Amino acid sequence: MAFTRPRVLITGASAGIGAEFARVFAANGHDLILVARREDRLNALRDELAPTGADIVVIVKDLALKTAASALHKDVKKRGLPVDVLVNNAGIAYGGAFTAMNADDVARMVLVNAATLATLTRLFVTDMLARGAGRILNVSSLSAFQAVPNMSLYAATKAFVLSFSEGLAEELRGSGVTVTALCPGVTDTEMVHDIAHPGGAFPELPAFLISDVKAVAKEGYEACVAGEVVRVPGFANQLSALWSQTQPRWLVRTFSGIFSRQLMRR
Repeated sequence: MAFTRPRVLITGASAGIGAEFARVFAANGHDLILVARREDRLNALRDELAPTGADIVVIVKDLALKTAASALHKDVKKRGLPVDVLVNNAGIAYGGAFTAMNADDVARMVLVNAATLATLTRLFVTDMLARGAGRILNVSSLSAFQAVPNMSLYAATKAFVLSFSEGLAEELRGSGVTVTALCPGVTDTEMVHDIAHPGGAFPELPAFLISDVKAVAKEGYEACVAGEVVRVPGFANQLSALWSQTQPRWLVRTFSGIFSRQLMRR
């Protein structure tokens, strides 16, 4: 009997953690479905990973469209591609005051970070349950554990991802399908650099507070394969998450506000 490689679908695969997920899954024997808006980058990543022997399908999709999740699921089904692992990595982040965001940006962030993620999960988990096996990896954030002034909406959407993932993991216990929430801290990606540019929400941070993108993707892969429900990469981030969960909310909120205002003054 021929060996069938498991197939992973990765959203937001054109850069950052998503691209590193593609590399680590391909290196560990998975076929890939790469989804993002930037076709040139997806094609370049496909060419880079071709020597791994992975079957790689590129699907160009803007997940900020309301119909994107259902359209993507239909496309994958039409191609006859069973998805063994769903990696909901696509996300949008804006730095700065919430009142400076326009209404379209607010809607896009909520749609991509929360609504589309939940809809994709709902669609693909049905197929996984029918087979009695599957893995779902949702990329949340360290910010899910506390309010983050000047990134208030972003942190709120990531809190949704964490809570949703934990609840669903319990719903699916014993089904053969696992759900993992990956909660990285500040990671060295294009998205973070875009936020941290001069005049943005954050100045340069100390090196020990910035995670390596390859290490984050590797931890996400390991947690997903192991069926862990929550993984926070990095010891400093783990301490931060623990502190946030053991202190009164008013204290965490106040400290976060002071820290954020200090950063904005620099």
